[in-house]
Amino acid sequence: MNKPTIALAAATLSLLATAAVQAGPVAAQPGKDKCYGVALKGKNDCAAGPGTSCAGSSTTDYQGNAWKYVAKGSCAKIKTPKGPGSLTPKKR
Repeated sequence: MNKPTIALAAATLSLLATAAVQAGPVAAQPGKDKCYGVALKGKNDCAAGPGTSCAGSSTTDYQGNAWKYVAKGSCAKIKTPKGPGSLTPKKR
């Protein structure tokens, strides 16, 4: 292998390792609710639908199938341009 190929391979492996670490859901947070439809693009804690890697995988702001941990009892009170948060996935 030549030096550019080795450097590219090393960079690719580093990127894949970083993605693998970030691919799972955020650790459970007692005293908090999973609130759907309130996360900004790429800022969800998990569940963003088929073909996604989980945390940070939402592709739009306030995506209905992506949730974020929020203070217990506050989800439905969170207002977004697409409506309030929900304890269950929202169709959007």
